[in-house]
Amino acid sequence: MYYALICTDKPHGTELRDATRSTHDEFLNALGDRLVLAGPFLDDHGTPTGSLIVIEANNRDEALAVTEEDPYQRAGLFESVEIRPWYWKFKNPQG
Repeated sequence: MYYALICTDKPHGTELRDATRSTHDEFLNALGDRLVLAGPFLDDHGTPTGSLIVIEANNRDEALAVTEEDPYQRAGLFESVEIRPWYWKFKNPQG
């Protein structure tokens, strides 16, 4: 099952995001095949305001554990994290 992790940054979190980006990227890369896609949400000026991370997990608790281990979350960047089951209907390379 896939889960979309919809993460919203706290206001004025740009410096914290920049300082934590490399460990966040390493964390995502370490997820291996469990990571489906990831990237930042941007405001109208191109400044990151949050993240969309789609992972494969057995259940919501497993998806929640991933968010709790994320260096951005541990650093206090996220104001909120929404976890939603996601169905990959179009352009899924697995059919």
